[in-house]
Amino acid sequence: MKELTLPAGYKPQLSIRETEVAIKKIKDYFEHALSEALNLTRVSAPLFVRTGRGINDNLNGVERPVSFDAMVIKDSDIEIIQSLAKWKRMALQRYGFEMGEGLYTDMNAIRRDEVLDNLHSIYVDQWDWEKVISKDARTEKTLFDTVRSIYKVFQKTEEQVCSFYPHIERILPEEIFFISTQELEDLYPGLTPKERESAIAKEKGAVFITKIGGLLASGIKHDGRSPDYDDWTLNGDIIFWYPVLNREIELSSMGIRVDEAALLQQLEEAGCEDRKGLEYHRLLLEGKLPYTIGGGIGQSRICMFFLRNAHIGEVQAGVWPEEMLEECAMSGIALL
Repeated sequence: MKELTLPAGYKPQLSIRETEVAIKKIKDYFEHALSEALNLTRVSAPLFVRTGRGINDNLNGVERPVSFDAMVIKDSDIEIIQSLAKWKRMALQRYGFEMGEGLYTDMNAIRRDEVLDNLHSIYVDQWDWEKVISKDARTEKTLFDTVRSIYKVFQKTEEQVCSFYPHIERILPEEIFFISTQELEDLYPGLTPKERESAIAKEKGAVFITKIGGLLASGIKHDGRSPDYDDWTLNGDIIFWYPVLNREIELSSMGIRVDEAALLQQLEEAGCEDRKGLEYHRLLLEGKLPYTIGGGIGQSRICMFFLRNAHIGEVQAGVWPEEMLEECAMSGIALL
C-alpha cells in the first residue's frame, strides 16, 4: 500500500503482552502529569451529540460524521463526535469552572473518511482538555507557556518509559522550537506544507508550528482548521521527529479559542456565516461562554511514539485493510 511505511529490519521493543502493560503505564502517568501541569479535572464526555446544534467538530468541513437515529430521540438524529472542541467550552461554563481551572476527558471518536496509514486509523482516542483564561490572556505568551508546560509532560513521560524499559533510548530534545507557518513557508518556499513540517521537525526534534488555518503569503493554507473553535492567529501543532518511520509525527493540536470578533471574521473567511444561529455559536456571540485555551493529545500516538512502534495498530485494536495486515505481518509489525 502506498500509504504504508515498512521500516527495514524493524523489530518491536516489546511483545504484545508487554506492550499492553506499557500502554497502561504510559497513559496513567501522562494523564496524571498533564492534569497537574495544567490544573485540570477529569470529567465524563459524550460519545455522540444531536445533529444540527453546531456542537460537533466539522474538522476540515469535508469529513462525514457517523450518524444514526435512536428510537427514543424524536427531535433529531444523533452523530458520533469527531472531536470535543466545542463541547468542552460549553461544559466549562455549565459546570462552573473558574479562571485558571480546566477539564480534561477521554475522547473516543470515529472518523470514517480517514486515510489509513502508520499514524491514522478510523478510531480516534485522545485526551481533550480545555481551560478558562481571561480575555487579556488571549496572547502568544499564554499559548507558548502552555506548550512548554505540556512539553515538559512529554519529557517526564519519556524519562519514565526509559526507566521502565532501559533498552528504549531518549530522543526528545531539551527544548521545543517555535515557528509560524509563514516563517516556515519563507524558510522552505519550494516545499509543500507537509514537507516543511518534516524538514523542521528533523532539524529541531520537537517543534510547535503556529498560526494554522489562514492563508499564507503564497495564497495557500498550511493546513485546514475549522473556523469556529481555534483562533487561527493563536493556535498550533506539537510535532516531533520520529526516527522509527523517518518522518514527523503530530501528537497534539491546540490553541487559544476564538472570541466574538475572531469567530465572526473566521466564519466570514470560511464562508460559514450560516453557523451563527447554531446553539454553540449563538452562546459565544452573546458572551455566555468563557474565554479558553484547549486542545487534544493523541493517546495511541503517544504510546506508539514512546514505545517506538512502527504502526498505530500495534497499540490500538482496530480494523485494517487486508493488504495492510498482510504487508505488516511480513515486516514483523503485529496489528491488534
